[in-house]
Amino acid sequence: MPKTVSKLKILYGEGDQKLLASQAATIQNAGHTVQTALGRKSVEETIRREPFDLVIVGHTLNKNDRHHLPYIVKKARPEARVLVLHSSGSHPGVDAELDTPHSIEAILQKISSLFVKAATVGA
Repeated sequence: MPKTVSKLKILYGEGDQKLLASQAATIQNAGHTVQTALGRKSVEETIRREPFDLVIVGHTLNKNDRHHLPYIVKKARPEARVLVLHSSGSHPGVDAELDTPHSIEAILQKISSLFVKAATVGA
């Protein structure tokens, strides 16, 4: 059984409102605090206003947004981890990635493994 991760403060950005709402609700039901952002500008504005443990860059954002947002997040909040869904290849600023389509359970597992790994490295 995988180790559990304590409650995280997550910023989740997508380009599709319905998907964003359903996925965010499931992540929140898993015990995390989730703030949503619809579109790139909303992600940028939110990350500049407040810190997050994790920023999820969703697959319904366009390829350009999925490529540039990790850099913007790391510049504004270097301590934040970034998970990109439907990545177009590894690049600096991305701590983890998942190609889509993946179930919400796979996303939750990736979040957990990212923070368990970070806790292990920090110990």
